[in-house]
Amino acid sequence: MQTENPGGAVQIGEWFVDPALDTITRGTETQKLEPRTMRLLLCLANSAGEVVSVDRLLTEVWSGVVVGSASVYQAVSQLRKLLGDVDPNPTYIATVPRKGYRLVAPVKRVGTAGPKVSVAEAPTMSPAPAASRRQARPLIVGGAALLAIISGWFIWTRIHAFNGSARSAEDKSIAVLPFVDMSEDKDQEYFSDGLAEELINHLSRSPGLKVIARTSSFQFKGRNEDVRSIAGRLGVAHLLEGSVRKAGQALRVTTQLIRASDGVHLWSQTYDRNLADIFKVQDEISERVANALNATLAITGRPIGQESDVEAYNLVLEGNYYKARRTKGDVEKAIQLYKRAIEVRPNYALPWARLASGYLTLEEAKGTPSAEDSARIVAALDRAVQLDPNLVWAYYTRAGFEIAIQWDWAAAQADHERMRALDPGIYLLPLALGDMALVSGHVEESLQQYERAIELNPLDPITLRALGVALCASDRLQECLQYRLKLQQLHPELRGVNAFVGEARLLLGQLPDALDAMQKEPEQDVKLAGLAAVYAAMGKHTDSDAALKTLEETYASDDAYEIAQLHAYRGEADAGFEWLQRSFRMHNSKILFIKTDPLLRNLHGDRRFQALLATLRLPE
Repeated sequence: MQTENPGGAVQIGEWFVDPALDTITRGTETQKLEPRTMRLLLCLANSAGEVVSVDRLLTEVWSGVVVGSASVYQAVSQLRKLLGDVDPNPTYIATVPRKGYRLVAPVKRVGTAGPKVSVAEAPTMSPAPAASRRQARPLIVGGAALLAIISGWFIWTRIHAFNGSARSAEDKSIAVLPFVDMSEDKDQEYFSDGLAEELINHLSRSPGLKVIARTSSFQFKGRNEDVRSIAGRLGVAHLLEGSVRKAGQALRVTTQLIRASDGVHLWSQTYDRNLADIFKVQDEISERVANALNATLAITGRPIGQESDVEAYNLVLEGNYYKARRTKGDVEKAIQLYKRAIEVRPNYALPWARLASGYLTLEEAKGTPSAEDSARIVAALDRAVQLDPNLVWAYYTRAGFEIAIQWDWAAAQADHERMRALDPGIYLLPLALGDMALVSGHVEESLQQYERAIELNPLDPITLRALGVALCASDRLQECLQYRLKLQQLHPELRGVNAFVGEARLLLGQLPDALDAMQKEPEQDVKLAGLAAVYAAMGKHTDSDAALKTLEETYASDDAYEIAQLHAYRGEADAGFEWLQRSFRMHNSKILFIKTDPLLRNLHGDRRFQALLATLRLPE
């Protein structure tokens, strides 16, 4: 049967399910579900008794997020545990081999009848005013980085000791949470997100004020958490939250500054303005926050062309919203929006830089770069810098292109220095410098830079993975394992997460546990590589050979570097160098980290290793 009351409660077996609160209750037992878990449960309930395919679950539950079927398997497994379901005789969710899942428990609606439960609406309550953190909003995680090519994980959990003083140096810290879209049609999320991001950018230019980056603060979008919990995980003393209602040219922005130690609202303000005044509203909010925290707001000019054209600015915000999703289709949509912004205002520098960033994202995903794709990136960046020589985003994107695609270290270092001169406190800078240090082989320096990046962006997956790799490279293996176990716990859907744990255990010599972790890895190529390494360490050479042979026959075009790692780890230098050369010819960015890769250490004493370094011309 199908449930039929939107957002209303349903009874599923013994469990009373309340989508509005994201809870399930059985007797005196109540479980709090993550919004996506509730969407999953309702999707199955909407087709109770019927088989729901994995593809359908990906479409309805993980819409707009880049995940694979493994995420479904793990989420269903977690939901079964919450429901108390036990195989092989499930009473709630049955697996239909090679087809999907079927909810076998009886389902009945509670309350008045109505339309079918909407999976898209299920995780959110009707938006409440920004005066409360009780509202729930869909979770969207996005971010950008120079190199999304490194593995590992770190989670920053230090909680500040609040002393109640809003004037101490420790209290000069803030996270801007994503603003709620209060527009009638709920179609302005991109604008509310963009406004919050702009405030982050404004405040981050204030000397002495610690401002958490977008990637981390936006991870609490749709999360019903106490302000003290959010502030503790982000390492800040204050939170800024708000809402946006936009209808035509009419704009209402409501904001409030909260002291996290006791939840006190230090101030709140509602701005009823015309859309054309959005830049003034941003300035006023930033100034109020800076004054409340006794910080000095830096005076900087806006990107050239922005102030005079709200339409182009609005298109850039919408493009940023889609690009943050990082799926191929969304990035392509973002590119079209940036192009429209350029058509509206050709001398507006920011969409040119963002356009180049979109092109770069697509080119990195393709693997081997083409001259045509590189040329359009260069053209867009040149135009951005020509229009606004002080646009930090242009230099950040150009440095990323110079590292990942051109392998031009001197040019990248020059752009990093330009970023430092323009905005020394920007959260992007330590991440970029950490990448460069790791490529150069300066592990301790990379650790220092990544730790600084973590302070400003404590939940960003790219920064956290980079720090994990640096810890592994510095032989701080127990710490590496600790952080990767955290990753496994917090993000079980992440590609390669089980293998990350397995690699750490392998290097620690915990071979049975390493094997167990590799066997649980759902991504087949990652699993094969992990098994080949662990079997080799265990002396099971036949099993190692079989896994490596399958990897080479099936995934050679994608995993040439990983195959080189395996041959090197197994002591097969000739094959290791052969596959490294293949990776180099394919312009695989992973090879840039060969100086610090622990799996390649068996090759360091070979003259061919030094010859390869000379060929790569990595920075010293």
